[in-house]
Amino acid sequence: MSVEYITTDRGDKTKVVIPLNDYKKLIAKAEELDEIKAYDKAKKEDDGKRIPINKLLKKYSGNK
Repeated sequence: MSVEYITTDRGDKTKVVIPLNDYKKLIAKAEELDEIKAYDKAKKEDDGKRIPINKLLKKYSGNK
């Protein structure tokens, strides 16, 4: 990955310019990591309770 640094007059790096395709790849990886974290959190919080679909449909259709 080629990078270009934007610096202050003193030479402090403040920004980085990267090719668009590299940026898109970085964003895709970050989104994938967010999805993995959300999945891991959901698995950790899963209490194992399940509701059969027919019971759920009855509850929300008004037929009890």
